[in-house]
Amino acid sequence: MFLSAEKALQELPLTRSWGKTTVTLEPVGVASLITAWNANALFICLKLASAVAAGCTVVLKPSEMSSLQTRVMIETLNAAELPKGVFNVVTGLGTVVGAELVRNPDVAKISFTGSVAVGQQIMSDGAVTMKRVTLELGGKSPTVLLDDAALDKAIPSALTLAFMNSGQACAAGTRLLVPKSRLDEVKRAIRDEMRAFTVGDPADPNIAVGPMVSQKQYERVESYIRKGIEEGAEVLVGGEGHPKGLEAGYFVKPTVFVNVKNDMTIAQEEIFGPVLCVITYDSEDEAIQIANDSKYGLHSSVLGTDLQRARRVASQIRAGRVVINGMTDDPQAPWGGFKYSGFGREYGKYGIEAFLETRAILES
Repeated sequence: MFLSAEKALQELPLTRSWGKTTVTLEPVGVASLITAWNANALFICLKLASAVAAGCTVVLKPSEMSSLQTRVMIETLNAAELPKGVFNVVTGLGTVVGAELVRNPDVAKISFTGSVAVGQQIMSDGAVTMKRVTLELGGKSPTVLLDDAALDKAIPSALTLAFMNSGQACAAGTRLLVPKSRLDEVKRAIRDEMRAFTVGDPADPNIAVGPMVSQKQYERVESYIRKGIEEGAEVLVGGEGHPKGLEAGYFVKPTVFVNVKNDMTIAQEEIFGPVLCVITYDSEDEAIQIANDSKYGLHSSVLGTDLQRARRVASQIRAGRVVINGMTDDPQAPWGGFKYSGFGREYGKYGIEAFLETRAILES
């Protein structure tokens, strides 16, 4: 992250001039970084790299649910001899420490990753002191499987997108849109491929899906699985309850629903667990309409063999990032969402610009 931010900074002109006008980009001031538990170390590195590249000092409020990751990051930064005062950490609950940072007039910028509800509260409370904010919030990401997709590649990719980080990922592709004409073969391919998504100890490299982060999260995911059944969706794989032999932990069965309508609760709300909804469509236009029929717009995927067609579909999806034929990353590409998925962008020069203010100086 830090090397990527360094490269982006080198390509970002901080001063621009024309005629008798000079425009400068300057640090916004003290920045507070509030990170989520599901990838705490990643969020710390990403936000800190951009803030420091912009010239800001930082106060971090890490998730209280991932303290070991925070400790490792602090020890690493201390070993790197980051100048004192540049990076500061205050631990505690978001409702206490995070809320104070949002209210504090000495904090100029908030960069937050987490839930929509908390993001809305940050925007509201931060408005009192005109906080600059970057919010990376939830998602209900669609994976559009086109009718020319090769299922031997597309289905493993779709399931990997759905179950990344045990489904506890804002970018997880939890809605799989498939042509109605190919539904039966998609169902067969999913059943076959799900054998590779074993549940157990995440320290085991052969395990694909680990436990939920807490009992509360386990109960939340189970309640959505029950809700899906109550609303009439069909369980293709998985279902309620613990996987066999894993009754003692917060493990859930990776679950795939079919016969899902896009207005069902499980298709509209972020579950944050290994639950995938398969939704059928009749035409390309309908697939795009279903993909965009969500209050979220963080991430999406298009799977197909005709790249020109896949690009055309991707360009019509209202999401901050769209990947074609599998999960990929570019640390210089912007990351962030449309609609309820947030405000602002991270990564590369876009992430650095989020910690800068613009001043214009004009001479007569």
